Amino acid sequence: EENGHQNKRLKRDVDEEDAEDQNKKSPKRKIVLLMAYSGKGYHGMQRNVGSSQFKTIEDDLVSALVQSGCIPENHGEDMKKMSFQRCARTDKGVSAAGQIVSLKVRLIDDILEKINNHLPSHIRILGLKRVTGGFNSKNKCDARTYSYMLPTFAFAHKDHDVQEEVYRLDKETLEKVNKLLACYKGTHNFHNFTSQKGPRDPSAKRYIMEMYCGEPFVRENIEFAVIKVKGQSFMMHQIRKMIGLVIAIVKGYAAESIIELSWGEEKVDVPKAPGLGLVLERVHFEKYNRRFGNDGLHEPLEWTEEEEKIAVFKEQYIYPTIINTEREEKSMVNWLNTLSIHDFNSSVVGMQANNKNSKNSSDLEGSDGCDDDSD
Repeated sequence: EENGHQNKRLKRDVDEEDAEDQNKKSPKRKIVLLMAYSGKGYHGMQRNVGSSQFKTIEDDLVSALVQSGCIPENHGEDMKKMSFQRCARTDKGVSAAGQIVSLKVRLIDDILEKINNHLPSHIRILGLKRVTGGFNSKNKCDARTYSYMLPTFAFAHKDHDVQEEVYRLDKETLEKVNKLLACYKGTHNFHNFTSQKGPRDPSAKRYIMEMYCGEPFVRENIEFAVIKVKGQSFMMHQIRKMIGLVIAIVKGYAAESIIELSWGEEKVDVPKAPGLGLVLERVHFEKYNRRFGNDGLHEPLEWTEEEEKIAVFKEQYIYPTIINTEREEKSMVNWLNTLSIHDFNSSVVGMQANNKNSKNSSDLEGSDGCDDDSD
């Protein structure tokens, strides 16, 4: 019996030594991962531990981290143990070409290849960099750039009978779209562009650095365009509502003056464009790069070398998903048909009625849950 106990003790000591040796070979380090994913079929980025009902991007990521040996299994159950933080909380159906997460992992050999081997092809880790021990991808982020891909017939005037596949955006309309998008630049009170924020809530003020619509292009016989917006941070639904209001103005449902009116204290009925075309393009760490990017120990958080991989991923997974889903489900067409029920001179009572009417359809779509401080 004594010998049995002794053998068990010896075995346990050997196992612990092996584990210790393994950890010495691959100590835990704070890193950031550059992620790209197609969000269709997922209930957003953020994991809901204990809820398997809604699948998220982080569910698949954590599973791959455990299976590849980067993190111990118990860290997958409690993400605080690996100091996990995502930069932006993209919501249901929203994709990303440049999401960043920070966490502590064991730096095993061929780490990117091993993680990707355990991920589905529509989620890829495209890059990895070491960062400072106290780095937090959400708090250290200075700005985020999103894109929104939409069929250009969304800008056709409401009084014109439009065939979707035939419509082409003319130069004058594109100029008008860009003039309106430029109005958003600077700091404004965006309380009308999100829910549950009052006009006097300081956190409703947001700073937009740039917003514009690029030249249109044709895919699968439909003309599309991409709107880019760079801002310090965004609240839930803010980008979709900014775009929704511009579409309503260009189509002739609302006056141009409504943009300025929406920044005042009065409640304005702002329509929310579908979530399908929204993509987190990249996140910016300018202050961090200035302080640590050239300290000799850390690299700046720039991804020039990965840009080609990002472009290939978008062409393979993100753009085809947006285009095919739009063709099959007609989310933009269906949403455009709801614009006439909005009262752009509405009272709060009118708004509540409209919200009730459109709630069922809009809740099924993705949102830019890219808010860093609001739920």
